[in-house]
Amino acid sequence: MPTIRLLSQALTVWVASVMTVVAVAEEPVHGVTDTEIVIGTVTDLSGVTAIQGVNNANAIRLMFEEANAKGGINGRKIRYIVEDSQYQVPRAVQAMNKLLNNDKVFMTIQDGGTPMNNATWPMAIEKDTPKLLPLTAARSMYEPYHRLKFSQTSSYVDQMRAGTKYFVEQRGKKALCVMYQDTDFGKDVLAGVTLQAEADNLRIVATSAHKPTDTDFTAAVTKLREAKCDLLELGTIVRDTLIIISTVKKAGWDVDLLGQAASYDTSVATAPGGTGEGFYSMTPTLYVYPDDPRPEIRDLMARYRARYGIDINYIGQTGISVAQIALEALRRAGRDLAVDSLLNAMESLHEFTDIYGNTYSFGPKQHHGSTKAFLAVVKEGRWVPVSKQPLGY
Repeated sequence: MPTIRLLSQALTVWVASVMTVVAVAEEPVHGVTDTEIVIGTVTDLSGVTAIQGVNNANAIRLMFEEANAKGGINGRKIRYIVEDSQYQVPRAVQAMNKLLNNDKVFMTIQDGGTPMNNATWPMAIEKDTPKLLPLTAARSMYEPYHRLKFSQTSSYVDQMRAGTKYFVEQRGKKALCVMYQDTDFGKDVLAGVTLQAEADNLRIVATSAHKPTDTDFTAAVTKLREAKCDLLELGTIVRDTLIIISTVKKAGWDVDLLGQAASYDTSVATAPGGTGEGFYSMTPTLYVYPDDPRPEIRDLMARYRARYGIDINYIGQTGISVAQIALEALRRAGRDLAVDSLLNAMESLHEFTDIYGNTYSFGPKQHHGSTKAFLAVVKEGRWVPVSKQPLGY
């Protein structure tokens, strides 16, 4: 009898363990069904950076729709959901909550804005949901390391350090000033200038911080002009960049202005009255214009215009690149798609080249795709590279 009892107990334990294994194996992956992958984006569709958010989300949608038309990814179609943050943290949190808990997305992609991403990262981590390649160059998108974090390009700090070094060494600048948004984004830009100023044994002679929605910079520009800056560096996006440039020019102040990726936008270059003429900006990649000689680029531009009725801008171009990276990672993850298989696939992308010729490399513990930073200037309504080689520091 004791032997029978022991055998019975062992059988019970074995059955329970098998049932547990089966239950774990059968547990569904959030946002993934036999026929569908649900992917979301939280970005600005109607706020101060809508010109970037709309163009970017359009580009991603175009790439996903074209992939779906070809049969999808490993037998699954992508359902893409875009939520509007209006470039406001509370709205971004609300939108991310919807994507995570109502839509139960498998991942998000190109979520826009540094403050918004910093606020929503803990939510995604709690749900074990990747926020793939956010639309910001903030260091917090890849530092500190986390297995869910992947960032596409050089950080604002990298860009501003490289740009500052160039203007100090090549243009003889000695009196640095910074105008920046009083947000996580703007403070990253300020940090980059500060670090390079220290490396060059210079000091920042004056700074001015503002809200993203501010529209009057007369007093700030007057203050910085009186500080006798010879290089004005901007932690600004599109609207505030254009207003500041205009204010500087109206004041008759002859000073070089240097921005970063968030201000490297086609709307800055093509602003009415040549407002952006002579404005410098650092950028992780160089914008490809519709008259590019490569037929595949022209065809892509034409497809975008046919779908949305507008030309793709630089941030839309970024969306194309990110969508290509994501689609390749999803393909490599295979039919047994799960968070771990996606992350492993992302880490397998070495020297991945997008349609524009930009190269990105990821790997274990290496989730920062590129550190390149280029300098460009607005000439006759176009962004023109100062050098086609990236700058370092």
